[in-house]
Amino acid sequence: MTTKIIIKNKKASFLYFLLDEYSAGIVLQGTEIKSIREGKANLTDSYCAFIGDELFLLNAHIAEYAYGNRFNHEPKRPRKLLLNRRELKKIKGKITEKGLTIVPTQLYINENGLCKVDIAIAKGKKVYDKRESIKERDSKLDLKRRGY
Repeated sequence: MTTKIIIKNKKASFLYFLLDEYSAGIVLQGTEIKSIREGKANLTDSYCAFIGDELFLLNAHIAEYAYGNRFNHEPKRPRKLLLNRRELKKIKGKITEKGLTIVPTQLYINENGLCKVDIAIAKGKKVYDKRESIKERDSKLDLKRRGY
């Protein structure tokens, strides 16, 4: 595959400190992969949660496929994430700590044509941490404009 589709969650790195990252497979229905290949997905307000012993991606929007018929999918349905049992236990143990959550950082199609989701264990930033991120981003942009 020559083109690599990557849908990023830019808001996640601004709102959270990303601690540990994992790459997970995702269970999709028929027309969802076609919408992802067109780049019509959004991870902005999505998060991951355990339902029983399984990890699910919640509130992720994958648009309905334009050429789909009555068998089209629901845009915001919960989607199961595929990880090893060992990784799931490790993540579940860390999440029990106060203030940690699981956020998806990017959705992409790998070289084998499979859809993957990068998830991260994250801790929320305070207001002053967000201000630091803004200052850092602005200074990098200013240096880039000056040609350094």
